[in-house]
Amino acid sequence: TLASKIINEKESVPLKKKTVKSKGGDASHTFILSFSAMTSSSAPSRKALSKIACNRLQKELTEWQLNPPTGFRHKVTDNLQKWTIDVTGAPGTLYANETYQLQVEFPVNYPMEAPQVIFVPPAPSHPHIYSNGHICLDILYDSWSPAMTVSSVCISILSMLSSSPAKERPADNDRYVKNCKNGRSPKETRWWFHDDKA
Repeated sequence: TLASKIINEKESVPLKKKTVKSKGGDASHTFILSFSAMTSSSAPSRKALSKIACNRLQKELTEWQLNPPTGFRHKVTDNLQKWTIDVTGAPGTLYANETYQLQVEFPVNYPMEAPQVIFVPPAPSHPHIYSNGHICLDILYDSWSPAMTVSSVCISILSMLSSSPAKERPADNDRYVKNCKNGRSPKETRWWFHDDKA
């Protein structure tokens, strides 16, 4: 993975976590979903989701609750725009029984634009994951399609973790993280995807 040139800077919105435990499923690995509560004072410049985005996310949430992917568990609150997802590595992989947290933030025009997806530090040590939580995965950027869902993104990230041959950071980790201060988004990075390996 090679990441370079930070283009712009966005205001970082702090995550306020609130979860309610739900029943469901036995799993060898789990995704635990929660919506973070967000008030106008915590994000005064944030635009509301479009009606299309709200309807789409409500549909995704309903489908997840009715037919959750095998091995997934979720928790919910009342905010659709920012989700947190706990990911536990699959058995037989380098990340087996290790749990990490993803933060997923949806743009106003979702699903036409990809969500911002990062790991909340400490992020897993992986050749495509930077220590600040940014993920080098093409479907989160240039290869995003409106047909993709939160569930499909999670499955892709779990697959990326499961297929990793080593626990190590990208070669340019220190330089990239240094250039990403002040809450810059990974979507403001120009990514070069030069391999198809995890």
